[in-house]
Parts: sequence; C-alpha cells; structure tokens
Amino acid sequence: MKYIVALDQGTTSSRAVVVDERGGVVAAHGEEFEQIYPQPGWVEHDPKDILSSQVRALKAAVEKAGIDPRDIAGIGVTNQRETTIIWDKKTGKPVCNAIVWQCRRTAGEIERLKAEGATENIQKRTGLIPDAYFCASKIQWILRNVPGARAAAQAGELLFGTVDTFLIWNLTKERAHVTDVSNASRTMLYNIHTMQWDEELLRLMEIPAAILPKVVDSSGVVGMLDPAILGVEIPICGIAGDQQAALFGQACFEKGMVKTTYGTGGFLLMQTGEEAVESKNGLLTTVAWRVGGKTEYALEGSVFVAGAAVQWLRDEMKLISSAAESEQVALSVEDTGGVYMVPAFTGLGAPYWDMYGRGTVVGLTRGTGRAHLVRATLEAIAFQTADVMEAMHKDSRIAITQMRADGGASANAFLMQFQADILGVNVVRPAVTETTAMGAAFLAGLAMGVWESREQVASIWHAQKSFEPSFSEDMRAQKLASWHRAVLRAMRWAD
Repeated sequence: MKYIVALDQGTTSSRAVVVDERGGVVAAHGEEFEQIYPQPGWVEHDPKDILSSQVRALKAAVEKAGIDPRDIAGIGVTNQRETTIIWDKKTGKPVCNAIVWQCRRTAGEIERLKAEGATENIQKRTGLIPDAYFCASKIQWILRNVPGARAAAQAGELLFGTVDTFLIWNLTKERAHVTDVSNASRTMLYNIHTMQWDEELLRLMEIPAAILPKVVDSSGVVGMLDPAILGVEIPICGIAGDQQAALFGQACFEKGMVKTTYGTGGFLLMQTGEEAVESKNGLLTTVAWRVGGKTEYALEGSVFVAGAAVQWLRDEMKLISSAAESEQVALSVEDTGGVYMVPAFTGLGAPYWDMYGRGTVVGLTRGTGRAHLVRATLEAIAFQTADVMEAMHKDSRIAITQMRADGGASANAFLMQFQADILGVNVVRPAVTETTAMGAAFLAGLAMGVWESREQVASIWHAQKSFEPSFSEDMRAQKLASWHRAVLRAMRWAD
C-alpha cells in the first residue's frame, strides 16, 4: 500500500492527513496556533508557529497512521491563501510577522489605487478586484514599514511567499522557492492570461521581482522533504491554495460544478474550464489549477467570516461552549424572532467588497434571547453564501442545480438544511469532508502515479447526505429581502 500525506495549513490550525491509495483517510492530526491582533482590523501570525505546528502535525499524523515513512509516495501542500510572509534568504528569519489574509491595515492604500483608476487594469490582468485581502498591498506595506526591508529586497536578500512557499522552502531545507499557479493568482501581481508575474503591476506596487517565487504546476515534483523530519526523503509534489484544493478534492472537474467550503471564511468556487470568465457581479476570476501544463479557471466568491462567527459566539460572547452546540441551540427556537446578524467583522467580501463594513445585529427586541442570536449567526453564513451564488449564476449564465459543501461547518445539519432552503438547490455533503486535504493529496498522487487519471479520482468521491430545499419561493424572497436590508445597515460603518 502506498500513501500520500496532505499538509493542510489553515488560518487557525495546521493539519496533516494520511491518505491511502483507495482514497481513504488513514489518520489525521491538527495543531492550533496563536492568532495575533496588534490593532483593530489587523491580523498576524508568527511564521515560526506556522512552520513548527505543521511539522508537528506531519510527524503526529504519520505516527498515528502507524506506517513506514518509506511507503509515503508523496506530499501535497495546501494553504491559507493571501497570507504574506517575507524572510531573509540567508538566515531564513522573517522580517516581521505574517500579515494574514483577513488583515485590513492596507485598506487606505487600496482606496488610493481605486481613486487613481487602477481597478479595471488590475481586474483585467489578475481577475481580482483591488482589496486589502490580497498579497500585493501587504508586500508593499512590509517594504515601506519594516526598517531596511526595501533596500534588502532590492539587493536580492529577501524572499516573499504565500504560506505554501514558506513551508516548502523550509521543508526542502531552503532548496525550493516556489508557488503554484493557484496561489500566484491570489497575489494581485500575477497575470492569469499570460501566466507570468506582471511587470506593470510590480511597478505600480513598487515590488522588486527578485523576491518572487518561481511559479509551477499544481501537480508535479518541486523538491524533496528534508530527511531530518521523517528519516527519509519524500517528494513534495502537489500544491494548491486551500479553496482550489477543495474544488479538486470535491471532484469538481466539469464546467459549472460548484463547491462551498465553510472554514474560517466561506468560499464558493465554480469550475469554468479553460475559460477565464470575467465577473460583472463582484466575483473574482482565479486560476483553479494547472496540471500537465493545462490551465483551468474558476469563478470565486469569498465570504470573509463564516466559521469565525461561530468561534466568536463561543470565545468572545460565551453563548455556546462548542461549535457543535450551535446546531442544537439554533433548533431550540422556531426562527430568529426577526433578528438578523451581519458578521462583517473584517469587512464584507463578495459581492459587496466593502472594506469598511462591520459586524451588525438588527431586529433586537426585549424577547430576543441567546438562541435567537445563535440561530441568526448560522443563518447569516447561509445568506452570505446565497448572495455569492446569485452573482455566480449571473456571471456564468449556468443554472446551478447542486452545491457540494465541505469544511467544519458542513457538519452542522441545521446550517446545511437552511442553506439548501435559502438557495433553492440541493446541498450535498461528501462522505469524506477533509476535501481541502484530499485535493492536495489527489494532486500529489496524480504526480506520482498513485492515481492514473481524474476519472479515477472522481470515482473515489461519494456523497454522504443530500439536503433538499423546502422553502417556498415567497419565503425565500422575503428572508433574502430582510437580509439585504440588514447588510445595508452594516456597510461603510468604519468609513
């Protein structure tokens, strides 16, 4: 039996998943790490925590699986995207903490770019709408604000990477400075049509090309794991940003197939094949993956806060003791009692793109209780997803009949049923919900011949449960209209 190990480096934890050649999860292990909030709206990670937690997860998962590391055919890497790390090429020491994708510190710079009329040019080249979410303004901020960083970067002494790049550079003992096309397409510096770093955008953002990684296919050997970690060299042979990896892990290989991942944020992707569909409705055009030199694209809508809203209920508001408890609490009331919660803690993503939106609760009465707020928070995740799905339908002109769901919150049956109700389409949960890790594993396994084709990968995917919509059209329309009224009250709050 041959195995693949997927390293799934997320926003709040690092996971490792051991997958066998039948596509079964043999073992998994996760390690949480510290979230750093230096100022309101700022979010950071210590890169050393990212690396050490991922290495610990890798070792623990292999130990739990009880396998010989020599039987591991390859390693796939998937990662929180847009999070930005710059480090010293000689010492490996980061020049500052990683600036996390959620961080809004560069919102002012993005506003300046928009005011100068850069939006259309950036969208045409990168498929992205200018936002503090992406790497470009984060890199610019580091080079401007960390003493000596710009001079060192121009002298070729610094390296930039998204989390995949930083991990692989360290895991290969500083031999490989690479990223794949899916991660490169999230930097706001990569031209998704020429498939090159864009010189004009680098000039616009004052970023020297010398710090950028080499861009490679999503499936293929990029380096060997340092034998000091598991005792043997193992090919690192699959890379994809977490959402593209989930699309691959959900076997969304046909044009028009849609998946949603409910993680810290919520991310909808529609496979659009070899066509880069330009969005007119606030979505992003992104590279899905490149395998065997063939590039495929996706439309994406990003909801900044999904599972993070449930964590907020648990950790800050103390309304629930665990994320799982939210389902039972939500079901203890018939509805929200007219309460709508907009979890715009870090602004609003697609289709609004409002960096200044903030969390808002409307419709409170004297009769509002804990259960109403918990239920309203879960419903908000589904409402945000419905907004993105509507934009996706308008852009693609494809009738969406099914949505494949994964991520932690997909285990919540109340949320999945409400999601189906408010979308008016079937929501399907797979038998294996580790789809982000599975995507990285599949990409790595295809590179090493563990699986011969996508058709073989698709045959491994199985549904566990399908949630069918029960709302009337009138009820859907009424609830969505009230939700949109609530969103209007949250927008531009911090402006």
